[in-house]
Amino acid sequence: MAPAGDEANDGMRFLRYLIAGGIAALANIGARWLFSRWLAFEVAVVAAFIVGLLAGFLLMRQFAFGAGSRSAPSQFVAYVGVNLLGLVQTLAISSALLRLVLPALQVPGHHEAIAHIVGVAVPVLTSYLGHKRFTFR
Repeated sequence: MAPAGDEANDGMRFLRYLIAGGIAALANIGARWLFSRWLAFEVAVVAAFIVGLLAGFLLMRQFAFGAGSRSAPSQFVAYVGVNLLGLVQTLAISSALLRLVLPALQVPGHHEAIAHIVGVAVPVLTSYLGHKRFTFR
């Protein structure tokens, strides 16, 4: 069993992760909205992912996890790897919601926004665990 201080530190780290991730997610969603003016939905999701990825790395390294023992370039490579798994989840969920679920449920309007927001939220826990155990150790 972990000492109580470790659990409190993990709880604070997860809270900082959620805040940093929330800011990065807002950058991602805002960029997707902007990119959707010129790009197909799925392409805009991927382009916005890159914006969120860069914002997220800087925030996670500075605010949520700290610099750790690895170099920034090494951490960035690991960060990209963990987030590519998140991108697969985001893209699959967003696309399925947009193309299948929301039309089938006859949800009125804002399909792209709803699909993308849900898609961005899905990998929160898996990404946290990946970054905690792999990226910023």
